[in-house]
Amino acid sequence: MTIEYKGARNTDIAKIDKDDFWALIAQAKAQYGQDMDAAEIWLTDELVKRGPVAAQSFHDIMHAYTDLADRYGLWDAASIIKEYGCGDDGFLDFRSWLIAQGKEVYLAALKDPDSLAEVEPYGDCRFERLAYVGDYAYERLTGRSAYDDTDRTAFDELKCELSKEVTYKNGILHPREPQDLPAFFPKLCARYGGPDQFRVQESTWNHDLHEIQKLLNSGKLHDRNKAAKKKKQRGESR
Repeated sequence: MTIEYKGARNTDIAKIDKDDFWALIAQAKAQYGQDMDAAEIWLTDELVKRGPVAAQSFHDIMHAYTDLADRYGLWDAASIIKEYGCGDDGFLDFRSWLIAQGKEVYLAALKDPDSLAEVEPYGDCRFERLAYVGDYAYERLTGRSAYDDTDRTAFDELKCELSKEVTYKNGILHPREPQDLPAFFPKLCARYGGPDQFRVQESTWNHDLHEIQKLLNSGKLHDRNKAAKKKKQRGESR
């Protein structure tokens, strides 16, 4: 059903910015906790009340933050938490779940994915439908898709603006072999099985892909250089 929207004509008033976005996420979390179905319904209804511009902007901000979290280091962290690995769709849903935990948790996870050892997992750490909340509301209001109506140039500018608040952990761009995970994620590995488990675990990465193999090798080099630098600094401080 399409709803005729009779809200504010000034689109600047109706538009949601990053602060409004995180405020809505926080409200949903505070009211419904781990009940993702209830949170999704509340967020959708709230966006419908605010109108199509709000729904579209929520949709765009949600997907911009999802893109900004698309880092191999975070993917490895998700695989550790989920214990049995994490595929493409699972990582996409994990990023939605991460956003649902709020701004502080989201930014902390990009600054250091190991911080997720302090976050309570639930719902298999997947919140697929949160990614579609803005689209659901927009379609109810207009009969159109927020995906189709996204201005790609404006979206790229939005993502660039949102990235200014993000600090990435050095080395987060690289995937890692299981035996290398405890050094990069000591807290997560200690909570989800202990270091010994990761020394015998099979790799979740496709070694047949040249790009993956290149990234894995780059990650090993990065970690070796970092370890050597730390060792040198300890020696100089004595």
